[in-house]
Amino acid sequence: MSTEPLFREQPYERTFEAAVTGIEEGAIVLDRTLFYPRGGGQPGDVGELVLPDGGRLAIVDTRKGDQGTIRHVIAEDAMLPEPGARVSGTIDWSVRHPRMRMHTCLHLLSVVIPEPVTGGSVGDGRGRLDFDLPESTLDRDTVTAALNDLIAADHAVSTEWISDEELAARPELVKTMSVQPPAGSGRIRLVRIGDIDLQPCGGTHVASTAEIGRVRVTKIEKKSRHNRRVSLAFADD
Repeated sequence: MSTEPLFREQPYERTFEAAVTGIEEGAIVLDRTLFYPRGGGQPGDVGELVLPDGGRLAIVDTRKGDQGTIRHVIAEDAMLPEPGARVSGTIDWSVRHPRMRMHTCLHLLSVVIPEPVTGGSVGDGRGRLDFDLPESTLDRDTVTAALNDLIAADHAVSTEWISDEELAARPELVKTMSVQPPAGSGRIRLVRIGDIDLQPCGGTHVASTAEIGRVRVTKIEKKSRHNRRVSLAFADD
């Protein structure tokens, strides 16, 4: 039984009710969840589950499981609940929200630098994208200014869906060279930022670019002959 990914349509919700459907590799599987499983460069959510008897289980990571399940990872010595148990879950918003802000910012970075993306990651207060750039004329201050201009413009961020066939007919939507959007389910989720960006993404995002806050480019590195890494951090960190 797959897990209903509540986080896709409700990224701002923090608590939910669910039922335990099983245990996979020592992790708890629920019928529905707000916990985002790590993937696409974004780490898995952390938080806690409250059991029927009032006991609390710390969720230390969230990962994708088998056949559409989502695994809620707990400490090795924690007591596992029985299948069928009703639990309430709470994500750690102080961890999730900065990741949402940075993930959306990385989409903006791919607008400022319109080159193929070879990799990337969302960190806590930081993030990076790698670009296929044999020769780079990137300037740290120029990229920082362009990013903050897009953030301050307060572009709305929304999601929509496209079929596998529609995406195949529009390959320009896929910016990442190393990771392709998951196909085969019949539809693929797109994240739209105003009228400046549209690309496949399964991660969690803020509702407007202004919510990101000011950022700064901390480093531009040459990682290989065809790879330039641009690293970001929130300006107030």
